[in-house]
Formats: sequence, structure tokens, C-alpha cells
Amino acid sequence: MTLDPDAPLDPLPEDVEEELAAVLPETQGSRFGRFLSGAVWHFVAVLLLAAAAFILWREFHDLRPEDLAAAIAAWGWDSTMLAIGFSAMSFLLMGVVELMGLRWAGARIGVVSALAGGFIACAISHSLGANLLVAGAVRARFYAKHGLSLRQVAAATVFNSFTFAVGISTLAGISLLLAGSREIATVSRIANPVADVLGGLLITGVTTYIVLCAVLHRPLRAFGHSVKLPSWRVALAQLVIGTVDNAVAAAILWILLPAGAMGFFAFVGAYAPSVVVGLISHVPGGVGVFEGSVSTLTKGVDHAGLAAAFLGYRLFFFLIPLMIAGLALAADTVHERARRLA
Repeated sequence: MTLDPDAPLDPLPEDVEEELAAVLPETQGSRFGRFLSGAVWHFVAVLLLAAAAFILWREFHDLRPEDLAAAIAAWGWDSTMLAIGFSAMSFLLMGVVELMGLRWAGARIGVVSALAGGFIACAISHSLGANLLVAGAVRARFYAKHGLSLRQVAAATVFNSFTFAVGISTLAGISLLLAGSREIATVSRIANPVADVLGGLLITGVTTYIVLCAVLHRPLRAFGHSVKLPSWRVALAQLVIGTVDNAVAAAILWILLPAGAMGFFAFVGAYAPSVVVGLISHVPGGVGVFEGSVSTLTKGVDHAGLAAAFLGYRLFFFLIPLMIAGLALAADTVHERARRLA
């Protein structure tokens, strides 16, 4: 099937999840291939979760509740409100990307509906597992009343994933290159030569994507699909918004760290790969795996302060948005069913 916003529309089926499983790239292949892939990912998830559990136990097993409470109290109202504000700003930027993706997919939908759909899809998929199928299924359910086709939902979902990938790669690349050898050596376990090489590779990858969008005007064959790349202007917008969004999300955790623990760019050098590891693990929200990775890649940060920052990050960026999105989706579903019965 073609992930092309100009392709003919198809009606939204009842079995949305099953249909999306056949459309979205990550679920392509034979039944045996999907079984083998699923088995491998489950093994990787268990392995990463076990490693994360060991790392977290090693780092925090001697942490006392009173130390954790004191670290949380040390945030102050200013850091707490900043973290909440950064979370709201990040979801707003995700909504902007949602609107861009829907318009690119040819959907005619209002700004408010797109922002609401983007918030609900991102908040739920972040916590339950940020994969294409979960995000696509949530979008399909929410946008059904707006008459969006399955191809439009799939195209918008892939567009969002590309924006995230471009943004996190750009942010990580810039941070690794700008952190500086002295700071990297002091507060991170990433060696400076490794940081320079990784940063250069990431920026090269992002630049290649922009160039492909500029020069490749025919559909690109990938993952069993014919994927039509956006224009170079849209790709640049993906780069800018995706980078700022990921930087704001990183700032939620960074602002809750003890004052002066580490500079922002050095922190992002550990944050960005940890987000990717959490996604690869397929553990819902990367819980434990993300924290274990950040703990491994940073050093010299007070354990109580780091643990408290993890809790705040999970609360402000995952739990509260998930609760709001779940209630909003439930209310929207009830309202739509009542409207149909009326």
C-alpha cells in the first residue's frame, strides 16, 4: 500500500488496529517474519529491562525516602512551574506537527481538532508504547468523525514519526558537538571523540534527509511501501519544530536536576540516546530503561536529585498528560455515540 497523501481515499474500517497493522511500515512482512520480529523485540525488551533494573538498583538502592523528599522539595515553585510549562509547550509543538502532518496527508480539518487529536495520540502513545500502531489506532478512532481515511491517518502518523526522528537526531548531534571536551569528560561517560563522531553522523543523516526531500521528487520505496517524501520546505519545518520540541522535553528533566549539576548540552547528549533506547525496548514509556540509560551516561549527579528529577519528568510529561488524554478520548467517544443515537 502507498503512504501517499495524494492517493485515493479509502473508508475508515471498523477493525482499525488490524487494518493499520497491514498498512504501517513496522508491521510489514510475512506472518513468520512478524512472529520472528516480535520474538526478537520481546527478547530485547526483557534484556534491556533487566539491565535497567540492575543499573537502577546499583545507583539507587541506598537512597532513603527522606533524601528523595528533600530533593523534591528543593525544586521550588519556579522549577516546578517551569517543568509543567515545558511539558505544555512540548505537547503544543506536537499539535503543530500533527496539523502539518494532516494537511500534508490532504485532510481538511480544523486547527483545534488537529491540536486535540495530536495531544491525545501523543500522550497515550508515549505512555503505552510510542509505536506507529498505537499512535495510528488512537488517531483513527479520534478522527473517524472527521471523515479521515486510513491512508491519511497512516500518512500523518508516519509524518509525526519522521519529525520526531529528525528532531531528536538534530538535537543530539548539535549537543554532542557543542558540549565541549571538558564538560563531557566531567559530567558524562561519553568520551569526547565518540561524541564528536556520533554528533557528526547524526547531523549528516539529517542533512541527507533534507537533500533527499529537495531532489527526490518520485516516491521512495521503503519497508514494503512507496513513500512520498515532503518538500524541502516542509522537511526544514520538521527539523526546526522537531528539534525545539525535543529540546523542550529534555528541559523538563534538566530543570528538575540539582542546580549546576550539568550543562544543558552535555545533559542532552545523555538524554537523546536514552530516549531512543527507551523506544527500542518497547517497554511502555521506556519506564526503567530510559532512567537506567540516563544514569549510565551521566556521572557526578546527586542520586537523590536525579531520582527526584526522574519522578517529576514521569509525572509532568507522562502521567498527567495520559490522564487528561484518556479522559478527553473517553468523553469524545461517549459524545460521538450519543450524537449517533440521537
